[in-house]
Parts: sequence; C-alpha cells; structure tokens
Amino acid sequence: MINLREVTETNNMIARENLDVRTITMGISLLDCIDSDLDKLNKNIYEKIYNSASDLVKTGDEIAREFGIPVVNKRVSVTPIALIGGSACKTKEDFASIAMTLDKVAKEIGVNFIGGYSALVSKHMTKADKLLIDSIPMALAKTERVCSSVNVGSTKTGINMDAVKLLGEIVKEAAEYTKENDSLGCAKLVVLCNAPDDNPFMAGAFLGVTEGDKVINVGVSGPGVVKTALEKVRGENFEVLCETIKKTAFKVTRVGQLVAKEASKMLDVPFGIVDLSLAPTPAIGDSVADILCEMGLEYAGAPGTTAALALLNDQVKKGGVMASSYVGGLSGAFIPVSEDQGMIDAVCANALTLEKLEAMTCVCSVGLDMIAIPGKTKATTISGIIADEMAIGMVNQKTTAVRIIPVIGKDVGDTVEFGGLLGHAPVMAVNEFSCDAFINRGGRIPAPIHSFKN
Repeated sequence: MINLREVTETNNMIARENLDVRTITMGISLLDCIDSDLDKLNKNIYEKIYNSASDLVKTGDEIAREFGIPVVNKRVSVTPIALIGGSACKTKEDFASIAMTLDKVAKEIGVNFIGGYSALVSKHMTKADKLLIDSIPMALAKTERVCSSVNVGSTKTGINMDAVKLLGEIVKEAAEYTKENDSLGCAKLVVLCNAPDDNPFMAGAFLGVTEGDKVINVGVSGPGVVKTALEKVRGENFEVLCETIKKTAFKVTRVGQLVAKEASKMLDVPFGIVDLSLAPTPAIGDSVADILCEMGLEYAGAPGTTAALALLNDQVKKGGVMASSYVGGLSGAFIPVSEDQGMIDAVCANALTLEKLEAMTCVCSVGLDMIAIPGKTKATTISGIIADEMAIGMVNQKTTAVRIIPVIGKDVGDTVEFGGLLGHAPVMAVNEFSCDAFINRGGRIPAPIHSFKN
C-alpha cells in the first residue's frame, strides 16, 4: 500500500523538483508499408502512423490530468526509413519526400518529434542506406519534427569508417542547409554506436526490426529530484550517497512504470520499456551538472567529475531496474551541453572542455550531445570526433552517440540560441590538429577481441 507520506513526497517531486515523464513514445513498424511505388509508399506510411497514433497526444494529456504527473512530450518512432524506402527511392529527393510525409503526419497527430529517418550501417552500406544518408541535410531543412539517426558501429561489427567519414560531411552540409537558423538541423541528427532498438528519446529513437507492430516506450526524468535528495545528505559518506540515489531512482522509475502501463492499456498497445535516464532541461533546478556539484564538485569538469558521474549512472540503474518490469532504451545520465544550465555554466567558467566531456561519456548514457562548435570546423575533424566516440562505445559495450552542431558564422566565445528543450549553448573550442589522413583511409575498424562470444 502507498501511504500518505509517499503520496506527499511524490507531489513535492512534481511541484518543486521538476519530476516529469519526459516522453511517451509510440514505436510503429512500417514494414507492412513497403511498396515499389513512391506515392503509394508515402500514402501507406501516412495512413499507418495516423491510424496508430492519432490518440497518442490525447491519451498522454488524460494521464497527466488523472495522475497529476506532467507528460512533457508525446512522440513517435518508426522502422529505419532506409529499410522502408529502399525499393521505391531512386534519388535522395525520393527519400526526402518520405521525411516530408513523416513531418506532415507528426503535425496532424500533434507529436513534437518523429524519429526513424535512420540507417543502420555499422558494417557496410547498401545503396538505399547511402541515398538516405545523402538526403539527411535536405530532409532536416525541409521538416520541423523529423529526427534522424545513423548507427555506424557496434561491439559485434566494429566501426564503419566509410560511414564515419561521410557523416562528417553530412553534418557540415546539414549545418549549411540550416545556417539561417543557427544550423539547427544538426540538433536533429545523431550518430550512434550500439544503438538500442527501443529508445524513446530523440533524436536517436527508431523502432528496431525485432520489435512488434506497435509498442509504448516511456522515458522518465528527474535530475531535480535527485539533487534535492542529495542536499539532505550533504557531507555524508559514499555509502549514504549511493543509497540515497538508488532510493530516489526507484521512486522516479515507479512513476514511469505507472504512466507506461496506463498508456499501454488506454491505447491498447503493448508496453515495451521504461527508460530511466536522467535527462536535463534548460530549466533551473533540472540539471545533471548540478547533481555533480551537489556531490562536492565546484563545477562539472573539475577533477573527480568522471568518478562522480560513474557513481551516479550506476546507482540510477541499480535503483531503477527494480522499479519496472522492463527497463531498456539508454537508461542512465544524459550530459547534453545546451539542454543543461549547469553544463553551460561549467563551459562558460572554462571548467568543462570537449575532451573532458568525451572522458565523461565513458561512464554515462549516450555521449557528446548538443555541443555547438565553430562553423569553420572541417568535416574530417567532425569525423574524427565521431570516430573517437564510436570507439568508446564499441570497446566498452555501451551505447554512445554524437550530436554536434558546427554553427555556421559562429566561433568560440559566441552563444547560440536553439529555444525550447534544446536550450542554448556556448560555442566550444575544438582541437584543430589534422586527422585527415586517418579519416581518409576508408574501410572498417574491426570489432574488439571481446566481441567474439559465440
């Protein structure tokens, strides 16, 4: 039984500590939409998504009203479009037409993002994969709500360096396509290693081919709740610190489990997973960096930051995994720069660099996320940054990602405003020494020795 104290505690988390359900994401398989005729394919995609998710936003709002729990975003993820469009699409403009169909139906049903304009190329690229990747800058420039992702590596297959080289060029091209809007297109493009099939968070969400026809995945978030809990044990030893994080993560995840099961029942769609990530927002008091400071760091990026983040990530998972029947997605602590005011403050104080952020990604969820860099940065340098992050994921058997934004016309010291959940970001310095010869080798970096487990 839930007692009155626990009810009051949860209410306080929602009212004062920014506890929310960050997203209800409906995954929709488009495999049965495939057709060699492009017009028919687009019609099939529109009808499948509309018929499946037309009640998603209304359901999320009803749950929020009934339980008093904010449900911030309602989203859709679909089967990677490179697989769906391969038969019908002969040019990158053909693929871009599918992106516009996705954008149209997303607006019709009212979701804020739709993910799955994606390709899975960790070993090699098909013609369709290459065409879709080539179309990404155009697709993101012509749409508002479409998110794109490309998986270029895995622990089992290694890193497709041809794709890594190409993605460096695509990121630059996407920045140019949207330069009038501070290169915002790049904020909707993420490059992944070990991409999960059930991630509810954007921009990396897509529905894996092992999933069913439809599924409900929920992402919860409560950095403010964790920080408030740690304020009460300030100065205590690590055992107390860890226990406090675990207990708090359990409570946060129970909220997500409740919402996920209710959404599943109301929509008559199977429940998939709860992603128990700590995902910050630009709101004051909703910051992962502030948790690290509460642990005893002057700023995120100070010596001890990687250890503190490793502790946080592990305890969140230990506490959350007992609170849900199915935990999946990414699950851990996100460290996006533009979406976390504490991270922004650390960059502005010169406490946090790109290299330190890379070290932190070894022990947390995802990777180099929402980082603005000078628009003059070379494509090969961006490819080198992607390759480094993919290597961390491949060797450590974890998901890593790069969502980096070379802001055309901006340099170190400038600030970029993205607005909404995407926040704002100081432009960070990038190591300008060349990696051209390395990136231009081509081919594939082999899987690590510990991948051979059959």
